Amino acid sequence: QVQLVESGGGLVQPGGSLRLSCAVSGVTLDSYGIGWFRQAPGKEREGVSYISSSGGITMYTDSVRGRFTVSRDKAKNTVYLQMNNLKPEDTAVYYCATSPKSTLLLLSRWAASRSYDYWGQGTQVTVSL
Repeated sequence: QVQLVESGGGLVQPGGSLRLSCAVSGVTLDSYGIGWFRQAPGKEREGVSYISSSGGITMYTDSVRGRFTVSRDKAKNTVYLQMNNLKPEDTAVYYCATSPKSTLLLLSRWAASRSYDYWGQGTQVTVSL
């Protein structure tokens, strides 16, 4: 059974940093790419970042590129999202997701939520004074 558990969310001031974790069980990161998404109140779920099953390919949406970094620890089967210089508009529930689809297939549609089959429960990130 595939399970993803996010953690690390919280309240932070603008300009601050947080590191989100996505602990994966039931599959190994060598076989499955991981996407990070976020959803703010009243808005659609948005693809934030992606790391391929090899770990060699990473993708970011334009609004976070240069501020967020996705990485992984194979030994812990965990993916991280380091978020720096946070802005109020980053406030959202953050989710990680995965799919057995190949990297070739996922790469062209990594930011589409429908590309993923398994989701975590989400962790709240609030950026405010």
